[in-house]
Amino acid sequence: MKSIKFLFIFTLIGFFSSCGVDSSKVFSPDENTKVQFYLNNEGRFFYIVNYKEKAVIDTSFVGFEFTNAPELTKGFIAKVKKPIEVEETWQMPWGEQLDVENNYNEIKIKLQERDDLQRKVNLVFRVFNDGVGFRYEFPEQENLKEVLIKEEHTEFNLTEDYKTFWIPGDWDIYEHLYSTTKFSEIDAKSYIPKTNLAQSYIPENAVNTPVTLVSKNGVHLSFHEAALVDYAGMTLKVDTKNLSLKSSLVGSRNTDYKVKRTLPFKTPWRTIQITDNAPDLIASNLIVNLNEPNKLGDVSWFTPMKYTGVWWEMHLGKSSWDYGMEMIDGKWTDTGKAHGKHGATTENVKRFIDFSAKNNIGGVLVEGWNTGWERWIGFEDREGVFDFVTPYPDYNLEEVTAYAKEKGVQIIMHHETSAATQTYEKQQDTAYALMQKYGIHAVKSGYVGKILPKGEYHHGQYMVNQYNNAAIKAAKYQVAVNAHEPIKATGLRRTYPNIISREGLRGQEFNAWSQDGGNPPEHLSIVAFTRMLAGPIDFTPGIFNIKFDEYKKENQVNTTLAHQLALYVVIYSPVQMAADLVEHYEANPKPLEFIKDVGVDWSETKVLNGEIGNFVTISRKERKTENWFLGSITDENAREIEVDFSFLDKDQTYQAKIYKDGKNAHWNDNPLDIDFDTINVDKNTKLKFNLAAGGGLAISIKKKN
Repeated sequence: MKSIKFLFIFTLIGFFSSCGVDSSKVFSPDENTKVQFYLNNEGRFFYIVNYKEKAVIDTSFVGFEFTNAPELTKGFIAKVKKPIEVEETWQMPWGEQLDVENNYNEIKIKLQERDDLQRKVNLVFRVFNDGVGFRYEFPEQENLKEVLIKEEHTEFNLTEDYKTFWIPGDWDIYEHLYSTTKFSEIDAKSYIPKTNLAQSYIPENAVNTPVTLVSKNGVHLSFHEAALVDYAGMTLKVDTKNLSLKSSLVGSRNTDYKVKRTLPFKTPWRTIQITDNAPDLIASNLIVNLNEPNKLGDVSWFTPMKYTGVWWEMHLGKSSWDYGMEMIDGKWTDTGKAHGKHGATTENVKRFIDFSAKNNIGGVLVEGWNTGWERWIGFEDREGVFDFVTPYPDYNLEEVTAYAKEKGVQIIMHHETSAATQTYEKQQDTAYALMQKYGIHAVKSGYVGKILPKGEYHHGQYMVNQYNNAAIKAAKYQVAVNAHEPIKATGLRRTYPNIISREGLRGQEFNAWSQDGGNPPEHLSIVAFTRMLAGPIDFTPGIFNIKFDEYKKENQVNTTLAHQLALYVVIYSPVQMAADLVEHYEANPKPLEFIKDVGVDWSETKVLNGEIGNFVTISRKERKTENWFLGSITDENAREIEVDFSFLDKDQTYQAKIYKDGKNAHWNDNPLDIDFDTINVDKNTKLKFNLAAGGGLAISIKKKN
């Protein structure tokens, strides 16, 4: 289902003027977005982006600074290939929708130095109806064989002081709360005294991407990158005075450069999503479209699923990851001193398997099953600590996997690397082969701690390659990867569909052990329009015991119960955890019905309404059953929303099971107040609902025969 229409033959249209100013331009298919290109008198290249005849990005220069060669920023002449128009439709093997339209106009600008070196770099711009992507291409050439990039100088110069939703440009983590300020008020370094995480490094006033901005007249911009391969992650340095963003690559303490590449190569795409409203940001496929097509072929061995697991009980303190063994003569030995709180026991995991099988939940995650947990936290030298094939004495891997298979439930493996990359590299083949032996097709990987080797950061080129190579290798063993403490998602799930989900945000666990009050009610109504634009999120929703009275009375989840149910639709992932304890679900059978029913793999997604940081309503159609599910969440403010059911099929009646905030619901005062209703709806139905402060709405919508 792919057709590519060439508007023009690939011919050269000559040179930009090297004195004075000349230009070229390319439009989006709907002609609402225009990108113009210029060379100034110094031979410096810059671009301008107009949206609906108004500049949203003004006079932004590009270039590179190297440690092994003169900078590549000016003295250019240029040749421009005439634009091509691409119209194609491709299918997601799993995802938010089945069919994805990929329509854009592309132009390539060939820049070449006028001086003796005559070094070359190309810029490729793709302009979509929902934004712009551009990247650099370094072709094979005589006077440039290898580049050591000290900095990439890509500018995004804004035209007003936008309202901005941002987290700091931390080189190690994305687990910060979002701030909402004017662009001119961004102060990333103010986060430094607030962070008490296992790793964090904020070197300058910069923000991580996706970063989303809203103009006074309602234009929404979001800056990110796509197809991040063998390159450093990009933060955006903030110039609050001149209202400018400038690329600032994540570096290393071990080198005086940030990226090392041999020519020819291509950089990641630099992306600007542009829409008139917040819902269209979520509906945009620009990031995933800028990635290459599927390189793995058939990935039907991976099944999108809901899952339970031995995880939340550890954060609550009910159980622990470690068993309590001792190291004797270089071997882990059961001395009979086990503390009795180990969570990943054969008996406990079977309990989760039974619950999952009974409640239409396809998988069980088992954390803390393997040896090494006793001695990794706080140790500077963590290499060699974890063994990814040896279970603790009270966990029988063969018995558990056989039992799960008998019950029709999949086991999800867990690999906590402790950021000891060399240990994990050495064991990957053996660990993935063990999974393949037992028919385990998904792994949750973790990289908690400062990276080993010392001097590297989670988001630098070294770790970008670690994350990507681990997933590419896993595919050979039919293993899908859900990465925690990861490099940002950049749409590579299109190219490697076994990259199924990742964390990359301040997750649910902060509600269990944060001393600063956990995640505020607004958190996920910002995340939906920022982090989620990058790709699937393993957020672990579904906490029913909101107040943690049994275990941690000083902590809680700052939402209502209905809000927790709505997250199964609002926050997308092909693997969605029912994160709470089995006993808490069994005590609340009515809201559990929604988790039992809700899908995880979708053929259509409709973003019905929303405002960043305030509220969002999303409806999704399940591929297998064609049932619809709707979720709506709000911040700390109660509000009334209207749901228009016009997305439903015509001439068809549906039964809607409604899970909504009770009359007295409130995220702090009365979070468990929830009402249930069952009504008939059709394409012409419009209903109003009241969302409580920190509340939500979840609806299961099934065809009536």
